[in-house]
Amino acid sequence: MFIATQYRRKRFQSNEKELKNLEEITLDRDEKGEILPTIQNFYRFCGHGRLMALKCIECEKLLIPPRIICPQCSSHKFKWIQLSGKGKLRTFSFIHIAPKQFSSQAPYIIGIVKLEEGLSLSGRIIVDKDVKLEIGMDLIVEFEDVVSAGWPQWPRYYFRLAKVIEQ
Repeated sequence: MFIATQYRRKRFQSNEKELKNLEEITLDRDEKGEILPTIQNFYRFCGHGRLMALKCIECEKLLIPPRIICPQCSSHKFKWIQLSGKGKLRTFSFIHIAPKQFSSQAPYIIGIVKLEEGLSLSGRIIVDKDVKLEIGMDLIVEFEDVVSAGWPQWPRYYFRLAKVIEQ
């Protein structure tokens, strides 16, 4: 998994033009050509290896997951920005009894990560079985290469230990 995700990251970084072309094809847009602030577009960005958030043009609040109205100033004017994907583990839980669609993966870990940009994002945490998770550990977002056949049928993100990724 490490080699595949490392390759995928390099592939997207080295071919920005190809990535822009993919985004032109797959992202939903309004009549002005602006990328719509939808959860579908958020996950489509994930499918392109990008963790994106909305930034309110009026008050500069960052939103993840996206919303159509800013909860701070009620504006509906946003722009998409790319996040670093780096953060610190705030809390986590081991899931032993999972919903039906995830039962084959149990036990697994779900956590909340405070991203460098100040946003908190929940997600799955994938680590080796011998790793003892601790609050404050440095994590980085990664993206699954395969879209699941079940629900939801969106590319998924997850978190891994940052020091493992950077080697």
